[in-house]
Amino acid sequence: MMKAMSGKNLFDLLAEAVTTMKPELVAELARKVLEQGLSPEDALTQGLAAGMRRMGEKYAAKECFVPEVLLASRAMYAGFDILSKAPGHKPRITRGEVILGVVQGDIHDIGKNIVKVMVQAAGFEVIDLGRNVPLPEFVKAVESHSSDGSEHSLVLGMSSLMTTTMPRMGKVIELLDKAGLRSKVKVLIGGAPVTERFAKNIGADAYAPDAHSAVLEVERLAGQVSS
Repeated sequence: MMKAMSGKNLFDLLAEAVTTMKPELVAELARKVLEQGLSPEDALTQGLAAGMRRMGEKYAAKECFVPEVLLASRAMYAGFDILSKAPGHKPRITRGEVILGVVQGDIHDIGKNIVKVMVQAAGFEVIDLGRNVPLPEFVKAVESHSSDGSEHSLVLGMSSLMTTTMPRMGKVIELLDKAGLRSKVKVLIGGAPVTERFAKNIGADAYAPDAHSAVLEVERLAGQVSS
């Protein structure tokens, strides 16, 4: 049995348990948060999300790699499942919506999955289209989730790990233009062969070389209201 401790200490321990990839400890700490009557929302943001943000920073600095990030996300979800189902849990207002998908012809989705976890941890709602996504599906998702008057911009994140499928990200942007939806969404692209120059050439709003950068770009883009 853990002794009673302050919320800050518990939240710090939660963050550390995420970065050290210990799902059982995360679950135990999450239950302790509820036993002590502490805020599930604060535990989610100051504990679990803080831990994933640290993992993102370590990943960007090449201090850890894909397997470690995936294990950390597993640990985070062990606590999320407990805290999000607590009777007193009141979800915070989302910071915005982010649509994610790997373009048609490409089934490499590990990077996209890491971005998904970290963007969710940062407080955004994620609409995950998956991998090998037909180009019209991106347009349908933007049409479905775009709304006028929002204080946040809708963000579309596309990835490709193959040079042969990279041009399809540009095709999606062209389809958004034709559908009259381009002004309603900010487009972020990434993937191993993708470059900032390529992003500019196809008319994307931003480029992210890694998951940590993707979160920072999503936060920046989400604060830009569509014209």
